[in-house]
Amino acid sequence: MERLWGLFQRAQQLSPRSSQTVYQRVEGPRKGHLEEEEEDGEEGAETLAHFCPMELRGPEPLGSRPRQPNLIPWAAAGRRAAPYLVLTALLIFTGAFLLGYVAFRGSCQACGDSVLVVSEDVNYEPDLDFHQGRLYWSDLQAMFLQFLGEGCLEDTIVTNAQDFGAQGVLIYPEPADFSQDPPKPSLSSQQAVYGHVHLGTGDPYTPGFPSFNQTQFPPVASSGLPSIPVQPISADIASRLLRKLKGPVAPQEWQGSLLGSPYHLGPGPRLRLVVNNHRTSTPINNIFGCIEGRTEPDHYVVIGAQRDAWGPGAAKSAVGTAILLELVRTFSSMVSNGFRPRRSLLFISWDGGDFGSVGSTEWLEGYLSVLHLKAVVYVSLDNAVLGDDKFHAKTSPLLTSLIESVLKQVDSPNHSGQTLYEQVVFTNPSWDAEVIRPLPMDSSAYSFTAFVGVPAVEFSFMEDDQAYPFLHTKEDTYENLHKVLQGRLPAVAQAVAQLAGQLLIRLSHDRLLPLDFGCYGDVVLRHIGNLNEFSGDLKARGLTLQWVYSARGDYIRAAEKLRQEIYSSEERDERLTRMYNVRIMRVEFYFLSQYVSPADSPFRHIFMGRGDHTLGALLDHLRLLRSNSSGTPGATSSTGFQESRFRRQLALLTWTLQGAANALSGDVWNIDNNF
Repeated sequence: MERLWGLFQRAQQLSPRSSQTVYQRVEGPRKGHLEEEEEDGEEGAETLAHFCPMELRGPEPLGSRPRQPNLIPWAAAGRRAAPYLVLTALLIFTGAFLLGYVAFRGSCQACGDSVLVVSEDVNYEPDLDFHQGRLYWSDLQAMFLQFLGEGCLEDTIVTNAQDFGAQGVLIYPEPADFSQDPPKPSLSSQQAVYGHVHLGTGDPYTPGFPSFNQTQFPPVASSGLPSIPVQPISADIASRLLRKLKGPVAPQEWQGSLLGSPYHLGPGPRLRLVVNNHRTSTPINNIFGCIEGRTEPDHYVVIGAQRDAWGPGAAKSAVGTAILLELVRTFSSMVSNGFRPRRSLLFISWDGGDFGSVGSTEWLEGYLSVLHLKAVVYVSLDNAVLGDDKFHAKTSPLLTSLIESVLKQVDSPNHSGQTLYEQVVFTNPSWDAEVIRPLPMDSSAYSFTAFVGVPAVEFSFMEDDQAYPFLHTKEDTYENLHKVLQGRLPAVAQAVAQLAGQLLIRLSHDRLLPLDFGCYGDVVLRHIGNLNEFSGDLKARGLTLQWVYSARGDYIRAAEKLRQEIYSSEERDERLTRMYNVRIMRVEFYFLSQYVSPADSPFRHIFMGRGDHTLGALLDHLRLLRSNSSGTPGATSSTGFQESRFRRQLALLTWTLQGAANALSGDVWNIDNNF
C-alpha cells in the first residue's frame, strides 16, 4: 500500500496545481449528506488522508470556471494508467504477503497451525490459539484455575455361596468394616446397604451386546448373575440371626464386631427368605457434551460421572456430577477466552450406574468396533470424595507417569503449603505404592480398559483404612458427607476438580499424547518373577515359559524403537505426529486378547480382564502344581493342574503380548518373527 500511495503522490506532483472538489461525510444534523469543499492544491496537503466515502471530481467543462486550467489530457492519461496501477498494487500486495508468510511462519501469534507439546516448564510453548496469541502451560493452568475458582462446588453438590449349595444370601453392613471414631458419624445399626450382586457390568440380560431399542437379542442371563435370591439386611437383624447359629466358631478373618454375636458357622434354625423384586425394562438416558478439537477432532478425551443413586447419593453420584458440571463450565469459559484443545473433550453424565454401570457399559457395547479408534483416555469422577485422609488413583499403567506429574501441580486440600505429591511422599517415599491401585470392576472406568481397551483412571479421596459408611444407603446425604470430612468437603472436591482438569488439559492439548507406552514392559517383568517360581515344575513336565520372556523382550524393543523415532522426527510434521499418536493411543487395545470372543469373555485384557486368557488365571493354574495330589508329571484331575489347559493359556497370553509388540513396532513388513 505504501508503494501505491507513493504513485498517487507522484501523479499529484506531476499534475497542475488546482483546487479539487472533495465530497466529505458530514456529521451532526446533516449526517448522511455529502458536502463540497474547495481546497487549494498546496504541495504536501493530505487530501487523500481519510479512507472514507469520497470522490475525486474531474475538471468542469470549459468556461464554467474561468481560472481552472484544462485537465482533460491528465484525466485521459489517468484513465489509461488506472489498470496498471491496480495491477501493480495487487502484485506488490501478493509478493509482500508471501514474503511475510515464509519469513514469519511458525512465529505469527495469530496463526493456529503451530503445534507444540505442553510440559511442566513454565516457559514451554503449547499450541498457538486464535485470539490470544501464545498460551504457555502456566497460562493454561492459570486460566483453568481462574475459571474453576469462579464457581462454587459446594452449591452444585471380581458367586461362592451359590457354588457351595446355598439357597439364598443375606448381606449386612459389618461394623468392623467402618470407622468407630466417635467424632465422625457412623452408619445406624438399623440401616441396610443397597446394591447389586451381578459379578459384571451393564445389562445382565444382554451380556456383550448393547441393549439399545433397535436390538432384538433374546434375553440371556449373564454368567455373573447369581441364580439364588439375595437380600440386604441391617446389622441389628444380622445380629439376631447370628446369635441363633450353633456349631464351630468361625475363622478369625470372618469375625466381626457385632455386640453379643459369637459368629458361629451353624447349623441354625430354618429361615424363610422372600424377595419381592419386580423385573421391568426401564429406559435410561446418558447425556453428552462436546468441545471439538482443532487438530485431531476425531480423537476424544472422555470424562464422565454417574448421575443416579439408590438413595440421596451425595458421595456416590452428587459430588462427581457437581465436579463434572463445574469442569464443563470452566472449559467453556476457557474456550470463550481463546483456548482451543488439539483433541475433542467429551463430557458424559451416565445413567443406571448403581445397577452395575449400565449406562456406560451399554454405550461401550454399542460402539465397541470404533471406540478404541476414537477414545484416547477415560477419566471417571465416580466415588471421588469418600474421605480426605488418603488419595488413590485406580488406573491403567499407561497413565501413571502423567498422574505423578499432575499431582505435583495440585495443592493438598488438608495440608497447607504442600502439593498432593508432597503429601503422599511424606507418608511413603514410593508414591506409586501409596497411590496407584488397580481398576475395580464396580467402576465405570473398568469397562473402558478391560472391555474396550481404552486407558482409564478414577480418583478417590478416602478415609484412612476405613470405608465411607453411608455409601449405597439412605444416609448418604450431603450433611453426613460434610460431617465425615469435618467441613472440608468443598476443599477436597476442589482438589479433585483441579486434578481432573489439569489432566484433561495435558491429554487434550499436548502435541504428543503423554501416555507411557513403555510401562507394560515393566508390568510383565513384575509378573515374570511369579512365573519363575514354577520354572522347575514346568521343566520336569517338558514345558517352558521362554516364549513369554521373548515376547516381553520384543515389546520393550518396540517401545524403545518408537521412542527413538519420535525423538528424531520433525516436530512440526503433522502427518508423523498423528501417526505416532494413533500408535500410542491404541497400546491399551493391543492387550485385549484377539483370540477370545467378546460375547463369551467380555473383559479380554490379559492383565486386568477376567477369564482363562489372563495372566492372573495362568498364575492361579500354575499354583495347582504345588497342590496336585498325585505330584507326578502328566497327572491331571478335574480340580488340579491340566497340561492341555495350561498350553492353551500360555499360547493365548504369549501371542497377545507378541501381537502388542508387533503392533507397537509399526510397519508389518519390518517385523521379523519366527513362526
